[in-house]
Amino acid sequence: MALEWVVLGYAAGAEAIMLLFLTLPGLDRLRGGLVAVVRAALKPLLSVVPFCLFLLMDIYWKYETRPTCGEDHACSPTEHLRHQKSLMKSQRNAVLIAAALFLYWLLFAVSGLLVRLEQLNHRLEKLKRQD
Repeated sequence: MALEWVVLGYAAGAEAIMLLFLTLPGLDRLRGGLVAVVRAALKPLLSVVPFCLFLLMDIYWKYETRPTCGEDHACSPTEHLRHQKSLMKSQRNAVLIAAALFLYWLLFAVSGLLVRLEQLNHRLEKLKRQD
């Protein structure tokens, strides 16, 4: 199960790096190529969304089937520690899911804005040439 979290972490890292390169000032000459690469990578990266939903269901299933320490059953310190570690891992993984989804949405929005900005710049140049 750890491999899925590693893959999601790498996907979130790739999204963050692409977003950083798109928003970094001073890369105006490379921006057109970067936007094209990012727009081409958005479709394969869309697979992050159902993957995150699957992993979120996995967290929910683990939460629902976890052993509980009720009044009739006392937990040993080892069981209590294992339960706490599992809870911390689930919270960390939920944050990773949220970050991957948020970064994908942000990457999609920023690349769309940059495409629209480039279109508006071309229109402006065309209007200046006509005058």
